[in-house]
Amino acid sequence: MDWFTADGYWLGRLLFQKALAVIYLTAFLTAALQFRALIGERGMLPAPELLRRTDWRTAPGLFRLHYSDRFFAVVAWSGCVLAVALLAGADRFVPLWGAMVLWALPWALYLSIVQVGSTWYGFGWESLLLETGFLAVFLGNAHTAPPVLVLWLLRWVLFRVEFGAGLIKIRGDACWRKLTCLYFHHETQPMPGPLSWFFHHLPRPLHRAEVAANHVTQLLVPVLLFTPQPVAGVAAGLMVLTQLWLVLSGNFAWLNWLTIALALSAVDWTPVAEPPAQAGAPLWYEVVVIVVTALVVVLSYRPARNLLSRRQIMNRSFDPLHLVNTYGAFGSISRVRMEVVVEGTDEPVIHPGTVWREYGFRGKPGDPHRLPRQFAPYHLRLDWMMWFAALSPAYARPWFGPFVERLLENDRDTLRLLRHNPFPGEPPAHVRARVYRYRYTTWRELRATGCWWHRTYVREFLRPTPPGPATGRPRGSAATS
Repeated sequence: MDWFTADGYWLGRLLFQKALAVIYLTAFLTAALQFRALIGERGMLPAPELLRRTDWRTAPGLFRLHYSDRFFAVVAWSGCVLAVALLAGADRFVPLWGAMVLWALPWALYLSIVQVGSTWYGFGWESLLLETGFLAVFLGNAHTAPPVLVLWLLRWVLFRVEFGAGLIKIRGDACWRKLTCLYFHHETQPMPGPLSWFFHHLPRPLHRAEVAANHVTQLLVPVLLFTPQPVAGVAAGLMVLTQLWLVLSGNFAWLNWLTIALALSAVDWTPVAEPPAQAGAPLWYEVVVIVVTALVVVLSYRPARNLLSRRQIMNRSFDPLHLVNTYGAFGSISRVRMEVVVEGTDEPVIHPGTVWREYGFRGKPGDPHRLPRQFAPYHLRLDWMMWFAALSPAYARPWFGPFVERLLENDRDTLRLLRHNPFPGEPPAHVRARVYRYRYTTWRELRATGCWWHRTYVREFLRPTPPGPATGRPRGSAATS
C-alpha cells in the first residue's frame, strides 16, 4: 500500500460496487415502471410543470434540454442497462477513465430523474443514492487499488447516515429516550413487512433492548469507523447486522441495503482473500481524487453544522447535485396507525344502501385479512405517500385530486400502481376516501378471524366525488390549516 491506495480493500470495493449496481437497477426499474402515472405528461404531478417552475441553477439535469414521456422512458431503461452492465463487471474491461465514465452515467441519469420527481422523489434515500453514486465514480476499478481518500469519504457518508438518525431520535420523540418507541413503531411504520406483525408482538423488555441497542449502534459505533482496523471493520459489521434486522422488520426501499453496501466498503478483507496484483494510480487520477475530496470537505460544512445543531433537520440536500446531504429517520413516532381507504361505486346516485368497493394497494395495509408483503428494495412511491396522507390531508393536497380523477377515468397507468381495481370494465361513477384506524390483531384475534389487522372507521377524507373539476379535494382540519 502506498499513500494513495489501500490494496486490502479491493474486496470491500467489489462488494460495494456490486451492491450499488443492484440498487441502481432497482431505482431505475422503479422509475421506469411508475413514472407515467406519477410525473409523466398526464401524471398526478407532471414533470413538465415542475420544469417550468424551476431552472438550471436549482435543478440541473438532462430534462432541461427536453422532456417527453418517451425520453424519460429511454433514460430510465438506459439506467437499467448500465446497472446490469456494471453488475456484470463491465468496468473491469475498460481503462480506468472508462470505468469512471461507466459509473458517472447512471449517477447523471438518476440525478436527472430526481430533479423532476417532485414529491414522489422527496425521500432521503434518493439523495443517499446520488451522494454514494457520485463517490463511486472515483473508486476505481480492478486495475487500480481503491483510493484511501474515497474510502474515507464513503465512511463519512455512512457516519452521517447512522449518527444523524441517532441524534434525531435522541433529540426528538421522548419515547426514544424512554426506550418505548418500539411499542408502537412496528405497527405504525410507513409500510410494514410480512414479519412486522410478529416483531410487534415481541415481549416489551425485548423492545426496550432493541431501542437501547439501536442507540449504541447509531450514536457510539459510527465513531469507531474512523479508528484503525480491525475495530473499524467490526463497527461496520455491527451496522450490517442492525440494518439486516431493519430489513426483516419493515419496507424502507433501498435505504437499508445502501447502508449495508457502505458498511461493506469499510471492511479490510485481507484475512479473507489476498489482494490481486494492482497497478499504481496514475497521476491524473490522484489529482482528480484530491480535488473531489477537497470539494466534499467544503460542502460538508453545512451538513456537519446541522448534525451539531439543536434544530437538526432530516433528509436535506444542501446543493443542487445532492453531493453532500444530511440524513435521519423517525425523529417522532406515531402512536396509532391511520389509513386512507379509497373506494368506488358504479351507482350513479348515492343513497344509504350504496355498495362501495375498495381499491387494493400493493404495499400499504388495506384488506385486514391480507398479510403485508415484502417489497424493499423496490419502492412503492404511491403507497408511501398514502401513509403521509393519513397523517395529514395537507400532505396529499397537491396530488390526491389528480389521483382520484384518474381512478374515475380508469386510467391504465394509474391502475398499474394498484394491486386490485374493483372496476375492470367501466370506470366508477363516484370515488370516496375514508380514514380508518388500524391496529394489529392479537394472537387470539388472528386465530379466530384470520385477520392481521383490525380497523375502525374514524372520519371522511374525501366525500363521494363524481368526475368533475373539483375532484379529489381531501377534507379535514389539516387540509385547511
